[in-house]
Amino acid sequence: MNKAKRTEIFTRLRAANPKPTTELIYHSPFELLIAVILSAQTTDKSVNKATEKLFTLANTPKTMLALGEAALSEHIRTIGLFNTKAKNIIKTCAILTESHQGEVPRERSALEALPGVGRKTANVILNTAFGEPTIAVDTHIFRVANRTRIAQGKTPLAVEQQLLRLVPREFLKDAHHWLILHGRYTCTARRPRCTHCLIADLCENPGQERT
Repeated sequence: MNKAKRTEIFTRLRAANPKPTTELIYHSPFELLIAVILSAQTTDKSVNKATEKLFTLANTPKTMLALGEAALSEHIRTIGLFNTKAKNIIKTCAILTESHQGEVPRERSALEALPGVGRKTANVILNTAFGEPTIAVDTHIFRVANRTRIAQGKTPLAVEQQLLRLVPREFLKDAHHWLILHGRYTCTARRPRCTHCLIADLCENPGQERT
């Protein structure tokens, strides 16, 4: 895929959704961090349902620590891997309190040092909370990038590196959300909605449904 096509793809995605953002509900970088940790292997809808009440009780590292691991587990038990996630969140809150004055750090290395936070989660925080031009490659972005040929790679990291290199800079900050939403609602895994896709004529997937 050439630069002109990529530019047109993101121009259309921007026109359709000028201010894309996460579907996770949050009101601070800390709430976003917790929501993203919880979102692994589950839906944003499930996370939002759990955090709606949780964040009224604990929405800072200090209050989350006071809530405790057992009580936190109860609040998030509808979410997959809730015991592991509760343990990681409590450990993360302790580190934020002891080493970062209760604030979510803006440095990748500091974010990735937090329990339950990998490269993908760090990218989400850097992009969504702090406006950095990063791209967190989840299953949706991995699929869309490879399927359309916007950026190809055999691993999430390879796709991330290709996207950062190939996506025109004016679109980098929001590319993450456009691609996720496109994969979630249009370029779906099993039955992509090609006939309803606003970039179908630019897609280079040889198996695209063009009827």
